[in-house]
Amino acid sequence: MKPVLLRQENISHGDLLLVAPGHPLPPFPVLPEMVPALPDQPDILLQPHAAQSLQRLIATLDGWKQVTAVSGFRTQEEQEEIWRDTQAKEGLAFTQKYVALPGHSEHQTGLAIDLAAQSARIDFICPDFPHTGIFQKFRQLAPQFGFIERYLSGKESLTGIAAEPWHFRFVGVPHSIVIAQKHWVLEEYLSFLKNATAPGHPFSYRFNGIHFELFYVPMEKPIETTVEIPDSMSYSLSGTNAGGIVLTLWRSPHED
Repeated sequence: MKPVLLRQENISHGDLLLVAPGHPLPPFPVLPEMVPALPDQPDILLQPHAAQSLQRLIATLDGWKQVTAVSGFRTQEEQEEIWRDTQAKEGLAFTQKYVALPGHSEHQTGLAIDLAAQSARIDFICPDFPHTGIFQKFRQLAPQFGFIERYLSGKESLTGIAAEPWHFRFVGVPHSIVIAQKHWVLEEYLSFLKNATAPGHPFSYRFNGIHFELFYVPMEKPIETTVEIPDSMSYSLSGTNAGGIVLTLWRSPHED
């Protein structure tokens, strides 16, 4: 076994950060330098690994002429401007339904992207991303590339956001696969990991021949803690921005 040291600051960065009405972005999030989400749209940015996965997904579909990016990473100032402008044009009720409060938007993580069907006119706040054709194929393939459709119809009471079929969030594999198969939203997935897993009691999952073990470590009180993991397994970790850290362990097929 080998020790993995977890610190309080780990809570504030990673692909599984929960940023929502009740969970504001950490005051000092650890964010990498952003890069263009798509090669021909240099002003719409994402975290590098999310952008790479998005581009691989669109390439798999040969969807460069049909799928376009509408909005990616936003600064606090940009989110404030969108909130003010939408409220002035559409009113408070509409704004609260479709625009996150500044400081509570997933777009401020660089892990969220709004997409649209390529068109001469695209609605910035509610772009059209149909449940048909290549757009539905994108939606179905997205989890294999680490993305989930973040705000589902019927889950509004959990997310605090209206259904947005154009908004996709990078959480990484295998989390995206599990979330999609369970028809969960991120809030449900993190609740499951928090309540049903622990060091020594992981959730096991196989995808593409890789054996994954996932578990949650609460960090509400300790400044740091150490967990032991098998020597034979690689690992990554992500904070949840909700009091804990998720460890993802994996073993290659030939190591089973």
